[in-house]
Order: sequence, then C-alpha cells, then structure tokens
Amino acid sequence: MSEKTVPAFVSTKEQDMKLDEIIQKYKGTDGALIPVLHEAQGVYGYLPIEVQKKISEGINVPMSEIYGVVTFYTQFSINPKGKYQIGVCLGTACYVKGSGDIIERIKERLGIDVGECTPDGKFSLEATRCIGACGLAPVLTVNDDVYGRLVVDDVDDILSKY
Repeated sequence: MSEKTVPAFVSTKEQDMKLDEIIQKYKGTDGALIPVLHEAQGVYGYLPIEVQKKISEGINVPMSEIYGVVTFYTQFSINPKGKYQIGVCLGTACYVKGSGDIIERIKERLGIDVGECTPDGKFSLEATRCIGACGLAPVLTVNDDVYGRLVVDDVDDILSKY
C-alpha cells in the first residue's frame, strides 16, 4: 500500500466538554486510566493523540503509560473507525477457506490497509479472529451484518450495498 494520510483530528465543543467531565469524575482516583479511556473512546469513537494528551494532563498519568495501554488492549483504537466497520475473520477455518484473499481484495478495492479508514470516513477494515461462525467460513462482517461462504468475487457486491 502507498503511504496514507490520517485525517486531522477535529472535535466538537460538546465532545471536549464531555471529556472534561469524564476527567473530573475520575481525577485523583486510583486505577482510573482504563475507565477514562473507555469513556473517552465512547465520546470520540477512537483515542487520537490529542485526546490522550488531554487525559494525561487531566489525571496526571504519563503519556507513555497511556499510549502503552491504548496500543496493548485491542478494545482501544488510535485510528478513526468508518461508518461501516468491516471485519474479516482470519481464524483457522476462515483462513483455510480463503479469507486471506478476501481481505486482500477489500484492501485493493478500498485503498486501505488493515486498521485504516477510508479518507471519506465511510469504511474501516479490521482483521478479526474467530467470530464463531466457522460453518459459514470464510466470513466477514460489516457492522452487525454477517456474510458467509464467501468467494473473492462476492466482495464487490457486498461493498456496493454500503
């Protein structure tokens, strides 16, 4: 893939006020980092560096610790998510039946890599582990919609629905 540019972080006054409230609620509380990060991600949809810095200053936790937590736990994201979040299962059953080729087609079609979001904010792509639909392998999800028994040629039709 070619080098991608991440859209500049933009927040609203309402989001910033909610973050201030979250920080005040947990300020001085031991073990507050993960709850603050969860709630902040709920406000912004992800945890850009600007939000991490504000949390760092607000609850007096070093940026290195915040970044370490955010990048360690898979429930946190430092990248924006698209309106349509595509997850391609790369668990054993799906992988053996061709999910690697399916994810490659999606990357090619959308011009993004795993963990990225299209510049228009419409799609984001994640590689997932087993989602418990092995009988339908290979499987991909778009938000809450599940598509199974896929072949590479199905990708274009699925994406065109969104």
